[in-house]
Amino acid sequence: MSFQYPPQKDSGAPSEPRQIPPRQASSPPSSPPPATYPVRFPQGEPYVTYALLAVTIVVYLLQMAGKQFYGFDVMAAAGMKSNAAIQAGQWWRLVTPIFLHGGIFHIGFNMYALYVLGPSLERFYGKSGFLLLYLVSGVAGNVFSFIFSTYNSLGASTAIFGLLAAQGVFLYQHRDLFGKSAQRSLMNVLFIAVINFIIGLSPGIDNWGHLGGFIGGALFAWFAGPRMEIVGHPPNLKLKNVRSSLITMLVAVLDLMLFIGLAMTLGGASG
Repeated sequence: MSFQYPPQKDSGAPSEPRQIPPRQASSPPSSPPPATYPVRFPQGEPYVTYALLAVTIVVYLLQMAGKQFYGFDVMAAAGMKSNAAIQAGQWWRLVTPIFLHGGIFHIGFNMYALYVLGPSLERFYGKSGFLLLYLVSGVAGNVFSFIFSTYNSLGASTAIFGLLAAQGVFLYQHRDLFGKSAQRSLMNVLFIAVINFIIGLSPGIDNWGHLGGFIGGALFAWFAGPRMEIVGHPPNLKLKNVRSSLITMLVAVLDLMLFIGLAMTLGGASG
């Protein structure tokens, strides 16, 4: 992708007058096209995305093995979001549901969304920042589900909705940098979010978890997401995240404290 750098000013009228032949239409003086230079995007393989995909798939295979050998899903029983279990002190259930799924279509949809959203976000956030975004979003979604829903639930969609929100925040905060393409992409993100929230109104879907993940991801992205700037000298320009990694870590800790504090203060929904 190329950006105009530096912006060119109109050169003005020519210094010497010239004769215009009679009855010939004149054309305004032409100025040279603005100089553009390629801007290199952050590079690197999205290893955290691949690792999350691998871990989640392995966990699902273990869930299937548990059903085969024990007759029930041992891992889901030990790790799904259960209000009664969390109230009894099993607070790990605010984290473990992110890696558990209820069926092949469930995990397939979530892992496809992670595969689509993860790589580009990871390249801008960096590996540690992207992992924190994923976990904070997932925990926030499980906290909302704990507070507002009495049903047991599991799935990575809490974290996926956080990634979707983070994508929207990133595009909005860098709309001046990316121009019209960012505006179009932002509208697509909002459309996808609205459609998925509408689908989430169907029975059996934990829309409170989706909403919590979306809010958690948006908060983290707004205060700790990458702040990209063009650095270097023409023609060697690149996008660089100038956000301090210390700020990212601090916001992640504060976000987790906020959501877990809400869970402890408000308690879980009861039927």
